[in-house]
Amino acid sequence: MELTLDKIDIKLLNLLQRDASATNARLADSVGLSPSSCLRRIRRLKASGVIERVVAIVNPAKTGRVLKALVTVELNRHGEQHMQRFFDLVRQEPAVAQAYAVTGDADIALQLRLRDMQEYDELCQRLFQDQTNVARYVTMMIIRTAKDETALPL
Repeated sequence: MELTLDKIDIKLLNLLQRDASATNARLADSVGLSPSSCLRRIRRLKASGVIERVVAIVNPAKTGRVLKALVTVELNRHGEQHMQRFFDLVRQEPAVAQAYAVTGDADIALQLRLRDMQEYDELCQRLFQDQTNVARYVTMMIIRTAKDETALPL
């Protein structure tokens, strides 16, 4: 069952997407609710899955992950079991920030956050060589970011 969001829910979600560390009292004041009503709404949004998780967004450069790359991957063999086998490998790689099954010329798209080219080279050997079912991969190193937004428009 899908939860229907009202104007207050949307205001709360927008505030939380910008700063999930905001106190309940501040959130309640911002949306015109009592703190207890506000807390109930937030708990309902979490319980219903509208809010999947609350995380800290870490500055990659401050942690040494200064290189960002997009990689498209074409698999030799297709089908769910082959896709899942490759995704099992991808999930073990700390430098893979995001992984998607996609339509178009590629089967998979990856976003990488890397320390340096040596880490990239080692990752390529593990993911794209030998018995990993990869026919071809194309890497695009990101040289400038125009937009990097985590908030969803509501």
